[in-house]
Amino acid sequence: MNRSTRKSILCPNCRKLISEDETICPFCGLQSPGSRWKNNPLTRGWGSGEKLIRIIIGTNIGIYLLSWLLHPSMMRGGFNPLHLFAPDPSSLAAMGATGTLLMNATHGWWTLLSANYLHGSVLHIFFNMLALYQIGPLVAPLYGAYRFFAIYTLSGIIGFWISYVAGIPLTIGASAALCGLIGAALYYGKSRGGLFGQAIYKQVGGWAIFIILFGFMIPGINNWAHIGGMAGGALCGLLMSYNERSRETMVHRLIAGGCMVATALALMWGVFNGIRHFWLN
Repeated sequence: MNRSTRKSILCPNCRKLISEDETICPFCGLQSPGSRWKNNPLTRGWGSGEKLIRIIIGTNIGIYLLSWLLHPSMMRGGFNPLHLFAPDPSSLAAMGATGTLLMNATHGWWTLLSANYLHGSVLHIFFNMLALYQIGPLVAPLYGAYRFFAIYTLSGIIGFWISYVAGIPLTIGASAALCGLIGAALYYGKSRGGLFGQAIYKQVGGWAIFIILFGFMIPGINNWAHIGGMAGGALCGLLMSYNERSRETMVHRLIAGGCMVATALALMWGVFNGIRHFWLN
């Protein structure tokens, strides 16, 4: 092959097609994207966030199915569509549901993380994952995959911590983390301004108002977690900034990596507790 012919590669961070000899990726700003050190599975970037969103959705579905299969039942507590294929409450408690009822008894602060991946029925997880499928691809390009996952994880923790302080006895669901993404998008729209920023702010603001009003109208909805998640997401957006102001840095990668390790440990501990609860009962 003629050595003067340059090869094309996929940027290890954003996965866009670039020349191998680029000193900086023109799309995401990654330094030396052609280096061997950055083109291996351990250091390669997380791309645009689309695959990450699918992983989060798949993890939620897997945890939900396991929680239901530990004590399978089509309907619990009488006929109610909201209880269709609802996991047993004892299984949810063992696998990491959060709230004052459990945290005060067991000091299980890890449940502030695990509860984000537990759901109370098939409709509960369906609507949450549908919302993530719609909101995720909007927020991930604004912040980048690392900041996106950090915002999702940290705002979920903050939302459930706020609901704990407010005295909510038992709570689960991805909605606190989802509201964190909404809060981050609201911050982005307000901070950026312009026609695009205003469009994002108005669109996501409509979702925020609907979620809060829905929480006040329907009994059992944890509005404290929703509001806390939005506030947490906006705070994370403020502290970590967004792509148009600053590129993702190694600090953002470390925060996201820490969130991923903590999530994996919390979910593995929850799965272990759930299976142990099943065998002991």
